[in-house]
Amino acid sequence: MKYFKTAALAIAWLIAISCGNNSGKVIYVGGSDEGNDLVKLLKEDHFKVRDNASAAAAIDMAKPGSAVILVAGDYPDSPVALTEKDIASIKEKGLKVFAEFATLPGQNPEIKEISVERVVVAKEIGEELKPMDLLTINRAAYLETQAADPIMVIARVAGFDTAVYGLKDTPYSPLVFKQDDNLWISTSKLSDFARLRLIPERKWKPFWETMISDLTGRKVTFDSWPTLISPAYSKNQNLPASARKDAVAKGIEWFFNGHFLIHPDWKESWLMKYMGDGTMPVGPELPEDASDGDGSLGVLEGHCSAVYKDGRQAYRYWVRDDVQGESAMAFAVAGELLNNQEYKKIAENISDYSFKEFRDGPRNDPSSPTYGLLGWAYTHKWVYYGDDNARSLLGTIMTSKIIGTDKWDQKITEAIDANLNTTGKNGFRGPRLHDQDIQKNGLKYYQDRDIINPHPHYESWIWACYLWQYANTGDRKYLDLTEKAISLTMAAYPDGWSWTNGIQQERARMLLPLAWLYRVSPTTEHKEWIDRITADLAKNQVECGAIREELGDQSKGQYGAEKSNADYGRSEAPLIFKNGDPVADMLYTSNFAFFALNEAACATGDPEIKKMAESLGDFLIRIQARSDERKNVDGAWFRAFNYRDWDYWASNADAGWGAQSTLTGWIQSWIVTTLALMEKGTSYWDVTLGK
Repeated sequence: MKYFKTAALAIAWLIAISCGNNSGKVIYVGGSDEGNDLVKLLKEDHFKVRDNASAAAAIDMAKPGSAVILVAGDYPDSPVALTEKDIASIKEKGLKVFAEFATLPGQNPEIKEISVERVVVAKEIGEELKPMDLLTINRAAYLETQAADPIMVIARVAGFDTAVYGLKDTPYSPLVFKQDDNLWISTSKLSDFARLRLIPERKWKPFWETMISDLTGRKVTFDSWPTLISPAYSKNQNLPASARKDAVAKGIEWFFNGHFLIHPDWKESWLMKYMGDGTMPVGPELPEDASDGDGSLGVLEGHCSAVYKDGRQAYRYWVRDDVQGESAMAFAVAGELLNNQEYKKIAENISDYSFKEFRDGPRNDPSSPTYGLLGWAYTHKWVYYGDDNARSLLGTIMTSKIIGTDKWDQKITEAIDANLNTTGKNGFRGPRLHDQDIQKNGLKYYQDRDIINPHPHYESWIWACYLWQYANTGDRKYLDLTEKAISLTMAAYPDGWSWTNGIQQERARMLLPLAWLYRVSPTTEHKEWIDRITADLAKNQVECGAIREELGDQSKGQYGAEKSNADYGRSEAPLIFKNGDPVADMLYTSNFAFFALNEAACATGDPEIKKMAESLGDFLIRIQARSDERKNVDGAWFRAFNYRDWDYWASNADAGWGAQSTLTGWIQSWIVTTLALMEKGTSYWDVTLGK
């Protein structure tokens, strides 16, 4: 018993010195709302927090020389208004004060809202935040004011994690500055860093450590950092045996968490209200109690990258046909894996909706040259992308095979043929065709075009459809033109390739038709083409399985790195600024590479390709989002992931589908589908053709 008592005392002493570093240190807080992230963190870190109803009360209550934090409890409606009396008291008492979303006496600044601007560190903060480092407070409200020597500013700037062009050519507004040695001012709310989703966390944590250290006069390091959204697993955490199946289940559950299946109760009041003409179909997230549809009215697109000033994320209220086919496939495959008949019924309903909605008008008139084509989107049915048609069709084909129906077979064939009939003599269609042009020009005009367009993002997946149809029918018209186009494209690789948001995504897109070409024509040359593309993908696959983004020759890029600060946020854009930035892209590269690597591995039996697919799959399982508080992102994959820092951070320059965006089709559906196929040890080709 003596040893037990001694050990207990020793343990108690160790606990005291390990967690009591801040014990007894008082911080006075004014205006804190319930659940404020910083206040909770300080209490958990053993500070004695003295809560006060207002800024004035906290300043009055504070003892001389104390630390005071004035929290914007009425953000974003009313700032913390410091009075002459408050300023005098701060000086007389020698208080150390941080006041957020605060105004000084005599000021009445305009409350503005961030659009694409980010936070730029203007002066070094502590040991970790260097000048031109980038952070974000999303679309926060802020007070537009002036400061002679700001420490952090709000500005439109280009770059991945540093402002590469500096601040000389771009307007900026102060975010954090020192009014004097005793008073820090922030023009926005920074204390609710978790609830408002301030990122990257690895930079906001040292910011607050520096602030609290300055206020208290002692070195402060937080052992933990609260977050509402996190990856499912850490970088080095062992995955359980059920991880792949669990990720599929969570990935499908996400459609319901976000209420992305359109329901008649809110179709008019939400979808139609915010979709408009489709140019900016963005609006607030659906209520948590919104009803879920059954697929018969289709599927929403997903999240926009915009996170509002309350921490909630915008939705994209748009209905696209490619998303319908892809989502149907994900529900069908998940239904098969998880033995869930409801999912299969939803898949059937979505596919029925796809052909009903997007095969209307001239697309359903046998005398029309656009007969059989699938319209791009609800608001743009007259636009035809071969790639979007391809992904819709691939989704429907898989759905039909899994649920065991032939009711769409004729429409599938008509759509494949419609794309083939608008393909030029070299096997290329170009990026986009319009109904009115096809009606005017006729089909022969398109079939006679001498176009060569080595741009896999737009061209290659419709080739995959042609190859699938060749295997299904034996008709060489689907093979011959495709072989010619693939041969010309591979002859142009890599210097002759055009690219959209990066050269990496073009490789990812090219691999699928190469894998299926090898299925129908397993020649040495065709295997060499697969090896060439996979080898270049492998060069950029890092240890955790992520495939790093890569830009190509800028003269060949459709959307390259920004050439000035003014370019940031003006158009579609990559997630990186330069090669080597540690980011994987789940919208344009990793999602499609994952699917194609599995198809290539099954087609060739190559163990190295299989290893690449499995490694990428493990990475995707790890980074799937988890959140109890933000249910509509729980189970999602965001577009961007920084595998170095293990968080959802990248350049958010893309005007439509930025770093924090989700997509029910392109991202979610291909990842869910491939995980399910790998869990069953099979491929799309084997499931749909049985060969």
